[in-house]
Amino acid sequence: MVALPSSPLAGCRLAAGYTQESVAEKLGVDRSTVGRWERGVQSPQPWQRPGLAAALEIKLDHLDDVLRRTTRIPGASAVVEHPAPLVCGVAVPRLSARPASDGGRDLTGGEAAVFGHDAVHAAIPRLRRALDRIDLPDDGPTRPAADLGAEVARMLDHRLQARYIQLARHLPDLICELARATQSSHSHRSGEVAALVTLAFRAADALAYKFGYLDLSARIIDLMRSSALAADDPLLVAAVAYVRTETFFATGDLVTASQLLDSAAEHLSAGWEDSASAAASYGALHMRAAVVAGRAGKSDTAWDHLDEARRAARQVPDGVYLGTAFGPSSVRIHELAVTVELGASSARVHHAATWHPPRHLPAERRYRRSSVRSNPGRKYWKVSALSLPVAVTAPSTAENVCRETPTQAAQAAHSRESSSTVCPTRTPPR
Repeated sequence: MVALPSSPLAGCRLAAGYTQESVAEKLGVDRSTVGRWERGVQSPQPWQRPGLAAALEIKLDHLDDVLRRTTRIPGASAVVEHPAPLVCGVAVPRLSARPASDGGRDLTGGEAAVFGHDAVHAAIPRLRRALDRIDLPDDGPTRPAADLGAEVARMLDHRLQARYIQLARHLPDLICELARATQSSHSHRSGEVAALVTLAFRAADALAYKFGYLDLSARIIDLMRSSALAADDPLLVAAVAYVRTETFFATGDLVTASQLLDSAAEHLSAGWEDSASAAASYGALHMRAAVVAGRAGKSDTAWDHLDEARRAARQVPDGVYLGTAFGPSSVRIHELAVTVELGASSARVHHAATWHPPRHLPAERRYRRSSVRSNPGRKYWKVSALSLPVAVTAPSTAENVCRETPTQAAQAAHSRESSSTVCPTRTPPR
């Protein structure tokens, strides 16, 4: 008797005629990682999905559907809380994910991360509905611009500290309220409100991208671009270009990603020294362009971009500028990403193992898209492009694990173990 596939993802693999080992070999991951994907314990990171779809001979949107239908955790149940909240005038049940039977015990860190993951997925329909009605907001209370600004700042902090459950809980309602503010704002305040909408969309994009909703992420980035243009703020437009790179990177279009970043940086080149925000925006574009060039194997271009990013970083301290973390430490972390992307020798990678990102950097900067790992069989270090290394050990508590996606939580122990040997001070391989 032929065994039935254990999940939709496993079924796609079997249909393509592959074993878990052969898929793992194609993608450069461990067989156990493929097994966790098929069991739903982890989900492939966005940058891994194009390769996985190609290996399984299916389209990306088909893969997204397969991953959503892959059961995440046996025995988990979604419990509807009453009364259901109104989101843009539509009653949508909020779901709280928890074990079907936990006996009243406290969750372990790994369980908390997984069930938090379920809670975020349950909130995605609320976010979609809020975006669907962005130009048709329902009647409701609208706070003054100053209060809305403070709330948007809280959402940005949640994003930078990787508090995705908090984002999922509050963003849909905030986006609805900002839509009402857009329609009711006077002309002299419209640019200010459009800027707040742009930053709220950026937080929403982080949620969608992090949890694998690439179609939703691309849609949000389009909305973000429109609102940035309405705000008439060139620095916000640059921030959108920085974020939009993810769309092209997810599809493997490094040429377009590079063109976008180069164009955005060129628009800021004349006045980037005028303010700290301008310097940070300009430097961040070059910082990200360096990683894209590194992934494309363009060594000289990558180091040129990093040189320009370092020049900008000398003008500003480590901080968050228009939602982007930038400064000397951020550039240093990207130097590591580029060094490893370009396949530097292990001796070069080990050269600066004594440097660690400072604790004051935002959690997203320390953990975001982190996939530094070693592949003993192939004898090289690999960093996913647009990723940043995990180099700070965080306490293994449920609170901290909930701030990461399940993929990050599962990788955290290995990443922390590896980080002491993969954090170099760059000596550029010229």
